[in-house]
Amino acid sequence: MGRLDGKVAIITGAARGMGETTARLFAKEGAQVVIGDVLDKEGQAVADSIGEQAHYLHLDVTSEADWQKAVALASSLGSYNVLVNNAAILYYAAITEATPDDYLKVIRVNQLGPYIGIRESFAAMKAAGGGSIINISSIDGLQSKNGLSAYSSTKWALRGLTKSAALEYGPHNIRVNTVHPGGVFTAMHAAGDKTEPNDDDNAFYVNHPLPRVGLPIEIANMSLYLASDDSSYSTGSEFIVDGGWNAGMRLDLLPTS
Repeated sequence: MGRLDGKVAIITGAARGMGETTARLFAKEGAQVVIGDVLDKEGQAVADSIGEQAHYLHLDVTSEADWQKAVALASSLGSYNVLVNNAAILYYAAITEATPDDYLKVIRVNQLGPYIGIRESFAAMKAAGGGSIINISSIDGLQSKNGLSAYSSTKWALRGLTKSAALEYGPHNIRVNTVHPGGVFTAMHAAGDKTEPNDDDNAFYVNHPLPRVGLPIEIANMSLYLASDDSSYSTGSEFIVDGGWNAGMRLDLLPTS
């Protein structure tokens, strides 16, 4: 038996990276998975490689019509009860150099996209008797960095959206939580064709409690917990998977074990 037997999940941004890893894990654990992305060739290839439990659909998360098609497909596969809002874009720029259009492009994908998905999923999840919505935020939704004003703003906003949705959807047995990855070895981390990080990839993290970059499966495992019934009493909460980044940094000038 799998931990997600009988469940149907939509995962956005699932053509590669954390989304792909999450889709493969969910299917392995028994779920029917709708892989949503705008990278059609890559997304279809992922679905084909997983097999009959995976179904690719072109999903621009800023499009209400695309979301409605995704929810209809998920509902046709059984009881639609899991949504992973994973799709996001990363944009670096100083506040003084970015334009309003740059800022709004990030907001549309990272903030508006999950909002539409949460809204469009409500009726189907209510009809299914409940569900779990997992919003992938970031360590930058708990702190921030220079150059990340747009990205960090959306990841903080996702926390607020999550808490509001948890309050509204809780009486219908729909749970809503955020996951906060630290650095993860994906295309966003310039992983390229490599599947395993090397010393150079880990160099930035040498003073973190766990001195290495995270792996996509480590984030996917947290999403699996939240998608499963194991987390049945968790909603409106933040789940941090960051190697201890948010705890602080080890300093060589101070004593350590």
